[in-house]
Amino acid sequence: MYRIRFHGRGGQGMKTASRILGAALFYAGFETQDAPRYGAERRGAPIFAYVRADHRPINERGIITNPDLIIVADDTLIPIPSVALLHGAVQRTVMLIYTTQTAATWQQRLNFPGRIITLAPEGQGAGNPEIRYVGVICAAGAASLISELNWDHLEQALTTELSGFGMTILNRNLDYARRAYQELSGDLKVSPGGPVTLTDAPSPAWISLPFAPARVSAPAIHAAATSVEVRTGLWRTRRPVIDRSLCHRCWWICSTYCPDGAIRVADDNTPHIDYDHCKGCMVCLNQCPHHAISALPEQEFRKQQTGAPS
Repeated sequence: MYRIRFHGRGGQGMKTASRILGAALFYAGFETQDAPRYGAERRGAPIFAYVRADHRPINERGIITNPDLIIVADDTLIPIPSVALLHGAVQRTVMLIYTTQTAATWQQRLNFPGRIITLAPEGQGAGNPEIRYVGVICAAGAASLISELNWDHLEQALTTELSGFGMTILNRNLDYARRAYQELSGDLKVSPGGPVTLTDAPSPAWISLPFAPARVSAPAIHAAATSVEVRTGLWRTRRPVIDRSLCHRCWWICSTYCPDGAIRVADDNTPHIDYDHCKGCMVCLNQCPHHAISALPEQEFRKQQTGAPS
């Protein structure tokens, strides 16, 4: 059975990518299963999608803990512990990363036990039009690594899933998919994993806690200020930046509209953004009447911090 795991961010089309790859495998004669797993259900938050394919009925369900192929659509997810990118990876596991870095760089950084393959964007930066098609690109790259799939299967799947959006959008997606498929064609192929029995299945990742008095062991979710420990700022791909020369200190607008309360107001009514918990939704940018807030891609911010050339 092929067990394939997609990692991406909300809005990058990982659910669609899993459906396209699952449909292509179906047209190649497989029994297939595809399912997304959402986290916060918002743009920019980590999202997972799973595809299983076998020539026999598939009885497995749920999260894939022993992947044959891992696809990473956004390399900024790699440092986030909750993404668990390497979970279940073994020596035969292949990882495909959509990134500007080389495979050797990621192999060294991750100490990955298997083989890493990279798919480089044609352009760079937030204005790169290819970013809108990263889901289709990743699905096509994954399809090219499965020996039982060919371009006809993938084209049929793309047509089935995307024809409702019109021929212009379909043809544009086909162009990007064809480029990715051809770029990885002939590279290392993914080998399917064997059956997993109940005795082979990993133990659930829960922690058993001994009984303690209620005041000690009661859930802390009802206590105040516990969410401050969850650094949701790692979800952000763009950061809102306040231009103090344009800010009129109408703090009640940006701080009220912020859905996560990540804008604090000083005694002089100056708003300050808590970047540990700002998720980059840009609601504040859209609500600011004086256009004092702009969006800065996180990659550009890191370059400014390190002094690297843009």
